[in-house]
Amino acid sequence: MGQLDEKVTLVTGGSTGIGLAIARRFAAEGATVYLTGRSKAEMDEAVRTVGERAVGIRSDVSDLDDLDRLFAQIRERSGRLDVVVANAGFGELARLGEITEEHYDKTFDTNGKGTLFTVQKALPLMSRGASVIVLSSTNASTGVRGMTTY
Repeated sequence: MGQLDEKVTLVTGGSTGIGLAIARRFAAEGATVYLTGRSKAEMDEAVRTVGERAVGIRSDVSDLDDLDRLFAQIRERSGRLDVVVANAGFGELARLGEITEEHYDKTFDTNGKGTLFTVQKALPLMSRGASVIVLSSTNASTGVRGMTTY
């Protein structure tokens, strides 16, 4: 028996990196794991990697219509969520003097708006005692070459 037997979980940005590692662990602990990602090919590979407990849904957290479709599918299939991991994030190297409005919009639509509305739109599906886990970056506290003025 796993610690997450019979739990229904969502991991945004679950097709690669930390999100995929979380999805694999949740599945190993017995959870049904909904994974999201923008790339169908990466999503298909992630579902294969995670196994039979994985359900892949192509979704972009910066697109509110995509989020509505995501939560409608979860509602229809499972009826609830016990754990939401708001992991989807985006980073692109750009020096301060090179950042464009398009770069800003893409970054903040994913990292800010996407995180906020993922959690907000999940609320109606969340069971009593459910958990929300929000991941972020060390970039706020650790300098990265290529993301400074030098």
